[in-house]
Amino acid sequence: MKSKLLALVFLACGTLFAGPRVFVGAGFGYAPAPIAMVAPPPAPVVAYAPRYVRPGYTWIGGYYYPVGARYAWRAGYWARPPYAHAHWVAPRWFGGRYYRGYWRR
Repeated sequence: MKSKLLALVFLACGTLFAGPRVFVGAGFGYAPAPIAMVAPPPAPVVAYAPRYVRPGYTWIGGYYYPVGARYAWRAGYWARPPYAHAHWVAPRWFGGRYYRGYWRR
């Protein structure tokens, strides 16, 4: 009986010294927040997709993305979707805002 009571006291006191924990999660398939830009990006560079690397990979076409007050070009590449049945939603410029690309179910 004393050993059970002693174990209970140690468990109860141990939780008093436990620090608070904060967890921040990231959802999948949600559009990122738009970025306000002054001018739209230039016309995309025309390029052809090379032959696929492996089955299960998806071609991500090249796109411009904002870097400070200007745009930088990201060349197209093959990528493996982060989860099953995911598809790539390309970045876009709409209503004076730039929306980043993201994976969606």
